[in-house]
Amino acid sequence: MNKRTKISLNVSIKAALLGVMAFIIMLFEFILPFVPSFLKLDLSEIPVLIGGFALGPVAAIGIEFIKIVLNLLFNGTITGGIGELANFIIGVSFVVPAAIIYKRKKNLKHALFGMGVGVISMTVFACLANYFFVLPLYAKLMPMDAIISAAAGVNKFVTDYNSLVLFVFAPFNLVKGILTSIICLPLYKRLSPILHRGINN
Repeated sequence: MNKRTKISLNVSIKAALLGVMAFIIMLFEFILPFVPSFLKLDLSEIPVLIGGFALGPVAAIGIEFIKIVLNLLFNGTITGGIGELANFIIGVSFVVPAAIIYKRKKNLKHALFGMGVGVISMTVFACLANYFFVLPLYAKLMPMDAIISAAAGVNKFVTDYNSLVLFVFAPFNLVKGILTSIICLPLYKRLSPILHRGINN
């Protein structure tokens, strides 16, 4: 087994383990006070972002994919796969920009900048994906008026479709990205030597 193959296997194993960790964390959800109960927040992007920093953006996509597939296999879906697809797309829009920026220069400044760009990217992608794709698909399972009404019950700024996206999905993803980034940074510092072992040697 040559060095390149060993490194590739090393990265694959670590990505798989991080994917499993992300899936486990995904099981622990909580509700934010300004969003309806059907929209739950989890911090499963933490292992994905850590993996993106340590192993690169391609590995981050793989970790995100493993997380979603495991969740589908063990928990199934109540949204016909819509929620899972949205979770994948929005998660990738967060971790990949952050990992690409950090890969260019691995220091604290680029890590912070990368996470900032990732949070903004995720928020924008989440709004666009929900506006044009996810919410219209959800409307086939649940009437749009019922979705807006549920959101309006906990968030006084929601009055129609546009305000639903602006005042629920935008702040929801901002909070998720910021929390993930705050928790990720000290964890990555501790885990980085382990994750880089066998890759940079």
